[in-house]
Amino acid sequence: MATTPVRVGIVGATVTTGGSGWGANAHVPALQALPEFELKAVCTSREDTARASAQAFGAELAFHDIDEMVAHPDVDLVAVVVRVPWHRDLVMAGLRAGKPVFCEWPLGANLTEA
Repeated sequence: MATTPVRVGIVGATVTTGGSGWGANAHVPALQALPEFELKAVCTSREDTARASAQAFGAELAFHDIDEMVAHPDVDLVAVVVRVPWHRDLVMAGLRAGKPVFCEWPLGANLTEA
């Protein structure tokens, strides 16, 4: 029985100079190796890096505004893979949009945020 893959929007994976590489080198390959998931969208802080990263990863959608990505009907799950100081705000954006969220460790910058 065929199942529809979970369409993931990932925030923070970038292939451009200045990116940490963690999202591009760990999270994206893991998603692409699992048939239950489809990398549908990439969101970075700038439009040019979002487009370049989406093209490099084969994602259909590119965003530079987290609220636009989490609101998109073709994004089923939000993966937050940015530096820790931004985890909370991005996780909350996904949750406010009613989407399940995966956040790399740690969930927040401190116990209060987590």
